[in-house]
Order: sequence, then C-alpha cells, then structure tokens
Amino acid sequence: MSSITENGDVTAGKPNEEKTYKKTASSAIKGAIQLGIGYTVGNLTSKPDRDVLMQDFYVVESVFLPSEGSNLTPAHHYPDFRFKTYAPLAFRYFRELFGIKPDDYLYSICSEPLIELSNPGASGSLFFVTSGDEFIIKTVQHKEAEFLQKLLPGYYMNLNQNPRTLLPKFYGLYCVQSGGINIRIVVMNNVLPRALKMHFTYDLKGSTYKRRASRKEREKSNPTFKDLDFLQDMHEGLYFDSETHSALMKTLQRDCRVLESFKIMDYSLLLGIHILKSTMKEKEGECSQSASDAKRHGGQKVLYSTAMESIQGPGKSGDSVTTETTNTMGGIPAKSHKGEKLLLFMGIIDILQSYRLMKRLEHSWKALVYDGDTVSVHRPSFYADRFLKFMNARVFKKVQALKPSPSKKRCNSITALKAASQEIVCAVSQEWKDEKHGILAEGQSYASLDDEVLGSHHRPDLVPSTQSLFEATSLATTLSSSSLNVDEHCQRDQPTLYSSSKGLPSSSTFTLGDSAIYLTSEQSTLETENDNASVLDVYL
Repeated sequence: MSSITENGDVTAGKPNEEKTYKKTASSAIKGAIQLGIGYTVGNLTSKPDRDVLMQDFYVVESVFLPSEGSNLTPAHHYPDFRFKTYAPLAFRYFRELFGIKPDDYLYSICSEPLIELSNPGASGSLFFVTSGDEFIIKTVQHKEAEFLQKLLPGYYMNLNQNPRTLLPKFYGLYCVQSGGINIRIVVMNNVLPRALKMHFTYDLKGSTYKRRASRKEREKSNPTFKDLDFLQDMHEGLYFDSETHSALMKTLQRDCRVLESFKIMDYSLLLGIHILKSTMKEKEGECSQSASDAKRHGGQKVLYSTAMESIQGPGKSGDSVTTETTNTMGGIPAKSHKGEKLLLFMGIIDILQSYRLMKRLEHSWKALVYDGDTVSVHRPSFYADRFLKFMNARVFKKVQALKPSPSKKRCNSITALKAASQEIVCAVSQEWKDEKHGILAEGQSYASLDDEVLGSHHRPDLVPSTQSLFEATSLATTLSSSSLNVDEHCQRDQPTLYSSSKGLPSSSTFTLGDSAIYLTSEQSTLETENDNASVLDVYL
C-alpha cells in the first residue's frame, strides 16, 4: 500500500492498492468530504444574504457526524469525524461571484464519487477532481490553511477589483477531524480539463535549479515536466497573436504584483498543451469526449474559470479561432515553433507559500551552495520579476507581423525621386535642343567682343569653358539622388556669352526669351549612409 506521510514522504506499494494520507484511507477522506460539504452548504442556504463583514473571514463552524447518524446528520459507514468550515459566508460570496449556485456546487461534489488524481509534486498532497471536471479538491498542510485564512480579506478585495485572474479560485476551506488527525482541504477551480488530452503538462517556476522531471515522474502515463524540460522541448517558445499575448502578459503581471504584495513566493504556472490533430480518429475521440462532457455539465458554467476567460473575459473565447475541433473547452489558441496548432490551459498554483523564516533560511542555505538567483525559493519581489521575465522571454512569444523595413522604404522613395528627376531633366534637354539653332545664331553676334569685354589676352572669342548642358544632363541621370527646383526670372536685358567655335554655352547661364536656366552643382539633401554623390539643381 502506498502511503503519504504528513511531511510529504511517499512509500511505494502495489499499484492497485488504495493510498492513505495521515494513516487515513483516501476512500474515507472522499466520503467525509462529500458528507461534510453536503451538510454545511445545505445548512448555509437557510441563512439570509448580506454583505461580507471583516469578522466573517475568521468564523469557523463545526459539526459532528457520527457513523450511526443524528437528528441533523445522516448515518454513514465511515469512522466518526468532525467537519469544520472556515469563513462560510465569505466563501459563499466567492462562489456567487464566479456564478456558482449552491445546488450546482452540491451536485458537482456530492452526486458522484470523487476521482483521485496522481500527485506530481513533492508536497505529499492528495488531489481529487469532481466528475463534472469543474472542481479540484486538494489536501493542504496546517500552515497553508492558516495562511489562506489570513489571506482572505486581501483576496476578497482583489477579486472585487479584478475577477478575471489566473490566480486560483478558492471555493471553500474545510477540515476533517478523525482519530486525533486533522485533514485540511481546499476546493479550487480545475485548470486542466480531462475532456481534452494534455499532450504536454509543465510546472514552470522560472528557476533552473533542479527543475527537471525525475525519472519516476517521466515513467507516468501523463507526466508533469518542469522548466528545463520545457526549454529542451519547446526551445523557441509558444506563439500567440498580438492581442492574446498582450492580454496574457498583462494578467500575469497583475497577478504577480498581487502575490508580491502578500509576500507570496514559490508559486508555479501549471501549463497544459493540447495539440490539435487532423486525423479522423482524433476528431472522433474529441467529439465523443466533448459530447459526454457537455452532458455531464448539464448547462452549468463557472464564470472566469477557463484560461481564455481568465485573461479576456467571457466575451472572447478560443471558439472563434478556426481549429480542427469544435469545442476548445476555453483553451487559449497558440502555435508551436513547428507550426502546430495548440490549445493552452494554464493557471497559477501553489500560492500558499509565504516568505517566512523557514523559507528565508532555506534560500540562504541554498545560496551558499548554489547560485542564489537560480533556486526556486527567493524573496517575493525577485521571484515575481524572474517569473515574469522567464514567461515573457522563454515561454510566451508574440507573432511578429511582416512589415517593410524602414531602410527599404527610404530606398524606394529615393528611387522614385530619381526617376522623376530624370524625366524632368530629359524634358528640359529636349526643349533646349528645339531652340538650339536659334540660340547659336544669337550667340554668334557676340563673337566680335574685344579683349576689354572678354578679359582674355589670347582668344578674344573664348571664355573659360564650363560643363555643357548635355554633360550635366548625362551626369544627372547617373546620380543616386536628385533635387529639382523651378524659379522664374525676368532677365530681358542681361548679356550672355557663348563659345563661337562649338556653338555651346560657355557659361552656366543662358537667356531663353524671358526665362533663364541656372545649372548649379551642390550636395544632395537626400543622402544614404554610403552615397555622397552630387546632384544637379535645375532652376526654370
């Protein structure tokens, strides 16, 4: 028989034998839970609704359930036990906030036997799930139950401000006393639905010290892997669209700051990955499971309990995403680095670990032997920052939309400007060709100017030659960038000098009727990083 001691040690036994917790068989624990919750919740319905007061968080109600029964309690075949309920009015408010009616709560927990789950952690806790797949019942230690009771006022305030959260949804805190042994349990939301097969399950803390699944854990049919396993299996992370990624990271940041304010650390993100497959067998299996799950639920719905509702609210769900399955069960759509379509289910778990004296001593001892920043136990502020950094950088990534590079945009604009400048320069050149003969005839009338006018001692008919318009036009078409400006001037009486030998303009200014063309060479205002070519300014 496998037994789980109070300090979390697990002893091996035959596979078919029942587990025990604190020397109590798990079947007796399940029966006591159903009997106790059935009585307390039923008795609570007779109390009128009212606002939650501060003293309501510290109320503890107790009832004794003998095996032979009493006037108030039914008979049962379990040992006599006492059942305690912590803060019944406060937890009734929490259940109403999440849309859980008392009848639905009782039906889910008490109508059919609870299903026991394997425990992947080292806490030694027992886990039970209701047949409707909605609630998880977990055994907790005395310090964890005490810490949760102290946490309730702040938890109440946080839920009023933001009911959409990935933090655990607590629906009840109870204690079973039998034979001098106290077994404390907490009822929470179920993060991983059994209706969909989880192909991968990870417990992520953001640390690397001993964060790899053990050999014994890997041998299980549905093992829970850890941080180093995720980095090995999903080394490029999981990809979301921009809107989903933003909503997810904002929710995680808000939740981590709440936990930090309560000085909570050593929590984890439980991540379940369902791979959507296109085979007919897979689809048939999923459809049958979805149909049976819908039948079990009977229309019951817990608000904000699914992953998608926790980050975006009930108005948006994964059902709108085109997938191979018709029922996403509230999973968050994502893709792997291989392009596989995924459904993700997640929630923050194990938040009942405060940074008390023992945790501080544990961190100090591990920091002496190992790298203090890699161990899981750390002060709350550092733990939250490391947790968020790991999730944002290594686990959850945003699909980047393809956008043109700014440098390519600039090159395209320069190319367009260059083409436009070439067209204009060619047009100007054509106009000049059409009037060339008239210009040459007028230019020859100035060939008889004397040395005093020309300022030359050797060739009175020549002045120092400048770049011709044809050469300038040829140069402009090869430049990397150009700028063009047009300006009108009325220079009717200004004399202009020409070369009589070639019939080409010897100066950079030509009189064309009432207008003038100015050719200047200056630096381009549009420069690329490695191109400093000159450009031609043409003024009309």
